[in-house]
Amino acid sequence: MRLIRKCPKDKVYTLHERCPACGGETKPAHPPRFSPVDRMVKYRILARRGKVC
Repeated sequence: MRLIRKCPKDKVYTLHERCPACGGETKPAHPPRFSPVDRMVKYRILARRGKVC
């Protein structure tokens, strides 16, 4: 199963790893799944803020 991807520069949606318009790297278009039972969420939030423990 292939998921849709998006080029951050051109905002082009595609199924390929490379953007057909500019040849740049594409990223997944969907956010990662959220789990309310996630034990590591505290550390991810601190890392995102730049306060790694």
